[in-house]
Amino acid sequence: LVGLGLFGVITHPQPLRKILSFNLLGGGVFLVFGIVARRGGAIGLGGDPVPQAMVITGIVVAFASTALALALLLRLFEEKGETSLDPEVPWGPTGAADP
Repeated sequence: LVGLGLFGVITHPQPLRKILSFNLLGGGVFLVFGIVARRGGAIGLGGDPVPQAMVITGIVVAFASTALALALLLRLFEEKGETSLDPEVPWGPTGAADP
């Protein structure tokens, strides 16, 4: 998930796809943190609660930041009629520049 999210953040020019890719990247990081927290616990006992609490807090913060980013993107679309930040390169639905 981390690799796929990082690939999407780097390669996609559209802001909405970047936001979704960043969420995928964050989900992979939270999954890794959860696995690390679970492996730290003894056999038969639960894992360390501090990393688990950090993961839950991170999920809430990621949700709030995604909602804010989508609200800003919607506002940008309402003002400009497009979501591209570069006025010289209009991007088509496939991600390639329109001829």
